[in-house]
Amino acid sequence: MYEGAVQDLIDELGRLPGIGPKSAQRIAFHILEADSEDMIRLADSIRTVKDKVKLCRICFNVSEQETCGICRDERRDGTAICVVEESKDVVAIERTRTFRGRYHVLGGAINPIGGIGPDQLHIRELLTRLQDDTIQEVILATDPNLEGEATATYLSRMLGSTGITVTRLASGLPVGGDLEYADEVTLGRAFEGRRNVTG
Repeated sequence: MYEGAVQDLIDELGRLPGIGPKSAQRIAFHILEADSEDMIRLADSIRTVKDKVKLCRICFNVSEQETCGICRDERRDGTAICVVEESKDVVAIERTRTFRGRYHVLGGAINPIGGIGPDQLHIRELLTRLQDDTIQEVILATDPNLEGEATATYLSRMLGSTGITVTRLASGLPVGGDLEYADEVTLGRAFEGRRNVTG
């Protein structure tokens, strides 16, 4: 449609999640019309985040250091681990101020159609963490959609023989939704009403 660099920018923006062709075109033209200094700051921020941000070696949350702030915080409850799909889910749960334990970020959910099985997720690392005798509860906080439910079911079966209490977030979260879009009250109630899934 457009020539060279403009079309390349639209194509690249269109590859971002949630950005359709029209949105990509609108953003591209906003970038063209915006102040150069603002766009250079945006480009620098993207470059910096790609250079500096990595995954925490313990929980796989995003961090600029070897371990994230939550894993370094000694005031956190070391007896409970909340298992989530993505780092954005950690932020959603932290906003509720309901959970004071630690996290484990899987890096996605089981999705056979998308070619994602248990081996593509940080499940082995979770099992290694659970060898610590201080852990008493694992909270499965995967998204309440088909992939999230499949992941929670897989984990609950795998962890059933460990002797650790395994719970799942209670109702209150809409089925088919994502944790990052849940409001604080709904997510907080789901945490408080979580249920045991190991029998």
